[in-house]
Parts: sequence; C-alpha cells; structure tokens
Amino acid sequence: MKKFQNSLQEPDQFTLTYELVPSRGGRADAHERALTLARDAAADDRLTAVSITENAGGHPVLSPEVLGIEIKKLGLDVIIHLSCKDKNRNQMESQLFAWDREGLRNLLVIAGDYPQKGYRGHPKPVFDLDTIQALDLISRLNRDPKDRTAHPPTLKKYQPTAFYKGVALSPFKFLESELMMQYMKLMRKVENGADYVITQIGFDARKFHELLLFMKQNHIHVPVLGNVFIPNMTVAKLMYKGMIPGCVITDALYEEMWDEAQSADGGKKARLKRASRLLTILKGLGYAGAHIGGPGLTYKDIASVISEADRSEKEWRDFIPKMSYWPEKRFYLYEKDNQTGLNRETPSKRSKPHSKQLSFLFARMMHTLLFSKNSPLFSPAKKTCLALEKTRLANGFAQYEHVVKFLLFSCRNCGDCVLSELAFLCPQAGCAKYMLNGPCGGSRNGWCEVYPGRKPCFYVRVYERLKACHEETKLNSGLLPPRDWVLNQTSSWINFYKGIDHTNPKK
Repeated sequence: MKKFQNSLQEPDQFTLTYELVPSRGGRADAHERALTLARDAAADDRLTAVSITENAGGHPVLSPEVLGIEIKKLGLDVIIHLSCKDKNRNQMESQLFAWDREGLRNLLVIAGDYPQKGYRGHPKPVFDLDTIQALDLISRLNRDPKDRTAHPPTLKKYQPTAFYKGVALSPFKFLESELMMQYMKLMRKVENGADYVITQIGFDARKFHELLLFMKQNHIHVPVLGNVFIPNMTVAKLMYKGMIPGCVITDALYEEMWDEAQSADGGKKARLKRASRLLTILKGLGYAGAHIGGPGLTYKDIASVISEADRSEKEWRDFIPKMSYWPEKRFYLYEKDNQTGLNRETPSKRSKPHSKQLSFLFARMMHTLLFSKNSPLFSPAKKTCLALEKTRLANGFAQYEHVVKFLLFSCRNCGDCVLSELAFLCPQAGCAKYMLNGPCGGSRNGWCEVYPGRKPCFYVRVYERLKACHEETKLNSGLLPPRDWVLNQTSSWINFYKGIDHTNPKK
C-alpha cells in the first residue's frame, strides 16, 4: 500500500487523492458504492489515498473512521477529516487517541460546516476549538507526553501520537479583507503544526498560482494539493447561489455549464474534460498533487480524468485561458502577467483603509491606560481589583464590568477577554463559530457563512479596523488559546490582574 505521507514528501511525486462522503447510515447502498470505488482505486494504484469527510454540510452521517478502517483493509491509504464543530476538546482528544490506535494518522483539520437541522430541531454548535487550537493540541499529542497537564498526575505518561496534519485554504475570495485573512491564517496554521495544505474548490488558474506565489514569498514550505472538483448541475447550482459555504461558481462558469448540460449526456463529458485540464494546470504550476472530488462519480470517471491529464501534460499553458473563471474586478493578490495569463510577483493595489473608528481608538486608549504595565494607572487599577475580589462587592463588581462591556462590545461574560487582540470586537458575540484565531473558509463577498446578507464576517471587520491603523500584520502569527470555561461568568479584569487568563504565558 502506498503511503500518503511518504508520497507527499517526495518532490518527484504528484500525489492524487479523492474525497469520499460517508453515507447516511452504515448499511446504505451509498456505503457499498464508496467501498467499490475504493477497491477499484486500490487496484489501479494511481490514487494514493481517499479523504473521508466528517458530517459534511453540517448533517450527521456515518462516522468517518468506520469507512476509513474498511478502506485501509482494501489496501488504500486514508485521510480523515477532523472537524471542530460537533465536539469539545476532551472528546476530540479521545477520538484522536482512538484514530491513532487504528492507524488512521492522516488528518485534514477543519472548522467544519455549521450544524444543520437534526433530531427535533437545530443542534447546539460546539466549536470549542478552532483549527489553530486543534493543530496545537495535535502537535502536543505528537510531542513529548510530559508537555501537557493531566489529572490525576499518574495519567500524565502515554505514548505520543503520530498524526500528519493537513489544513484547508481558500484563495477563492472576492474581497481583499477575506483573502488576506485566509493567507494570514495559513501562516498561523503552519506555525502551529500544519504539515500540508488542500485548497478549497475553485476554477481559476491565476488564483491557484497566487497561492504558490504567496507561499514562496513568505517562505512557507509545506506541500499543497489543488482541489479538482467535478460538480453535477445540482451541486453547481447550489454553489452558484452561495448555498455551499466557501465554494464559488462564477457567472461565466455557471452559464458555460448550463449550456453544456443541454447535451445528450447532461454535460458530464465536458465537466470531466474541464477537470482534466485543471489537473494538468496544477501539475504544470508545481503543485505537490491534486485532491479530486465530486458527487456520483465512478472510478472509471476518475481514471479517465487522470489519463487525459497525463496525455496533455505538456499543453498545460495552453489551458490557462480556458481555466480563467474569476471576475477581473474581484481581488487578486498580485498583478496579472498578460504574457502567461498568470501572476507577476508584484503585489496588486490594495484598497484604501477605512477611516479610524473613534470607538475603537477610545477602547484601545482605555485598555492601554488600565492594563499596560507601563501605564501610571496600572498599579492602582490592579490593587483596586484584587482588593475588591476579597470582599462582598466582588460579584457586584463583576456584574458592573459585564454591563459596561455588554453595552460597548456585546460582551458574553466569558471571563477571559480577547478584545485587545481582535480590534475590540468580541468573537463570542460576533463570530458564529466563536473562532479566536482567524476566519473559517465559509464567508462569501464579506458576509458570514451562517448569516449571509445579514451579518458581516467577523474577521472582515477585524481586518478593516486593524488596516485603518496599519496593524493588520499582527494577525500573521501567534495563537490565542481556547476559552477556559472555569472562568465563565467571572470578572475578566480581576482574572487578568490575578494572572489566570490567557495572557499568562504559563497557562
């Protein structure tokens, strides 16, 4: 059996994977079709691995490790999606131990789609960790087992895990603020342990090239798989309307697919040909591999795409004009190279910063006065807060803090405030997925995945505020640790001065 990790780390290999979506139930016909596809792929030997989604689209289906274990027995390597949406950090850690035991060590770590309606209504979204925090957790599990806190102390020793951690990234964003936040988060993902990258779904050669240029200029040296998705018309229509988070079908592409669908085969042959062209381009650009996917495909379809791409490998530059489905007026990170149809290494013009918001400037000034150690008010503020904690006024003081911050920032009283790190916007109130370390990939045209047309993406707002002060690069690195729930409904001011919140480097 070819190993995915070994293949991806070999410079001369072009690694091919395929995405499978588990069935609704463990005894469905779709489950058997997935096993048949995996069996055929293992016999062909051109696919190195299949990736298996976890509750894709926010709908509950068969747990991915069940299908993964069966496929490994067929002789094909497996990538398991680890989604943050449905489980807290303890359940995630328990699941990771189980997957390591079963030899399911290739991961794609994602935030996950927002949960959809299930048993008796909509479930509670968990998102206890975001992707950066999940990467940090897994990196710790892979390292020295003493590098953690466990209770009781006798449980501290365990065998380190051996996970290979992938992440997703979307260069297919319409706005500068959305795109820059994706790239900034990529830098943080790699800093916190990402071993490889898979792109989101897109159909533009210049955008795929953009990602490689960004990684080169920022010295990011991890392999990248380009996404080659083959939608049927039902899925294409959903993507076109923005109903599948993070996936974009532009006007030009949708019109072309609609015309193709009028043919006798419903446009399938044309869709497969487009996929083979994209696969050829990815090889020519220097991608480490490709991640193929699409509904209702047989392995015969996949094999035909791979074979056609192999035959046309030398023609990849000729396909670039035929794989240009991004609106020209939408944001590109680099200027266009009119000779190649790709990008020059010159950054494109950025939009002018918004005017500085007085509320932001006032909040930052007050924070500096009260919480900066160099401020003359720091010492008296600290003494006052610590003295109040030991009196009957402590609860009243905590309620006073909450009321003030609720009126100013819609505070959720988490007891561990990160306002100063996120442009004085509260992620517990402003982000549908409560993410502390950058956005998910689901925003579209600046709108939140969960509330499109009603609520701007939280991190678009953060970026614009920081850009107005020329401070957006502060989002390039670092890690905000997950919320400590023991501090919930307590005073974040007192917790800060006591040194028990996230600002304590030993925490």
